Amino acid sequence: MDQPSSLSRIDWVARSCRLLAATAAEFSRTRPFAGLTIGTGIHLEPKTVALLMTLRAGGARLVCTGNLNSTQQETVDYLRAQGITVFATQTTDAAEHGASLDAILAEKPDLLLDNGGDLFARAAERPYADMLGGTEETTSGRTRLLPMRDKLAMPILVINDSPIKQFAENKHAVGQSLFESYLRFTNRSTNGKRVTVFGYGACGKGTAACFRNAFSTVSVVDIDPVTTLEAHLDGFVTPLRAEAIRSADILITVTGYIGIVTAADLPLIKDGAILMNGGHFPHEIDVEAFRNSPDVAGVDRYEAEHIETIRMRDGRAFHILGAGHMANLAGPRPLGNTVESMDLGFALQTRCLERVAKGGLGKEACIIPVPADIDAMVASAYLDLAR
Repeated sequence: MDQPSSLSRIDWVARSCRLLAATAAEFSRTRPFAGLTIGTGIHLEPKTVALLMTLRAGGARLVCTGNLNSTQQETVDYLRAQGITVFATQTTDAAEHGASLDAILAEKPDLLLDNGGDLFARAAERPYADMLGGTEETTSGRTRLLPMRDKLAMPILVINDSPIKQFAENKHAVGQSLFESYLRFTNRSTNGKRVTVFGYGACGKGTAACFRNAFSTVSVVDIDPVTTLEAHLDGFVTPLRAEAIRSADILITVTGYIGIVTAADLPLIKDGAILMNGGHFPHEIDVEAFRNSPDVAGVDRYEAEHIETIRMRDGRAFHILGAGHMANLAGPRPLGNTVESMDLGFALQTRCLERVAKGGLGKEACIIPVPADIDAMVASAYLDLAR
C-alpha cells in the first residue's frame, strides 16, 4: 500500500469539481485561449483555483487579483507556485485593492473575468486597444456596469443572469452557506429565532428557506410589492420594514444594493440582535455609521471570531458578523458556496469566456445574459456526470 498523502483543501475542491475537470481536459486539446491573457478579479479561495487552472489548460496567461476581504493566502501561495501572476492581499482597504486592480489592467489583458464590476469599471475610464470583452459574475456588478455600456462597448456576459446560476448557486448554495456561516460565526441556535431577510431574489429565497427549515420564523422585506407578494404566498411573514427590523433576532441583507440597514435604523434594532450581510459589497449594512453614531456608547470586538458588538447608550447591544462583509467568505475558516454550485457557475464562466474569445459577439452583447445554448451545454454536461 502507498504511503498516505497529505492533501490540502485546494486538492479536495479540485477533485470535487468534476465538471471543470472535464472542461479542462477538453480545453487542453482545443486551446481556446492560446495567445490570450485573461485578467481576473474574483474571490481568491480554493474553488477559484479550479476555475483558473481550467482557463490555463485552455492556453491562457493569467493575471489575477481578488475582492475586498475575501483573499485567502493559501490560494495566493498555490497560484504563485503554479507560475500564475497574482496581485492581491487580504485587505479591507479600498485603495490597496484599487492598486491591485490597476496592476491587472496594466498588463492589458485581452479578456476580463470580473466579480462586482471592479475591473470593467476601471477599464471604462481607461480603455485600451485589443480588449475583447469578458464576463461579470454578479448582480451587483451588472447594476454597477449598466450605466457604462456606451463607454464599455464590448461583449460582457453576465453569469448571474443565467437560470443555472440563479437556482444552483444563488438560491441553493448562498442560502446554505449563509446559514452555515451564521452557525460558524456564532455557535448560536436558529430554533425559535425571528429572522428578517432583506431581499427576495434568488439569494434571499434560498436564505429564507434555509432558516425556516432550521425552525426559525422568517420575515421577508423587499422594495418590490410583487416580489413581496411572492414571499407572502411562499409562506413567509411580510411585515412593514420597521416592524421587520424591530422584531428580528437575526437580520440578513442579500439585496446587492447599498444602505439597506443604516444608522437611521439604530432605534429599531433589538437588544441582542445579530446582523450579517450576504451581498457582494460590504455596504448593505452601514457598519461605519453605526460605529460613529452619537447614540453608540462603545464597540467591543471579538477579534478571533470577527464579531463586533455595538453597545448603545440606552443599554441595548447588537452584534455584526464579519464587519458587514459577505459573511460566507469572512470570519474564521470561510468556505463560501458549495463546491457543486461553484463547479456549475465556473463552468458557465469558462464557456462564456470561450465564446467571447472566439469573436462574433458585437458591442450589442454588452451586459447581456449567458446565451441559452451555453446554459443548455453546461446543464447537459453536469447531468451526464450525475447520472
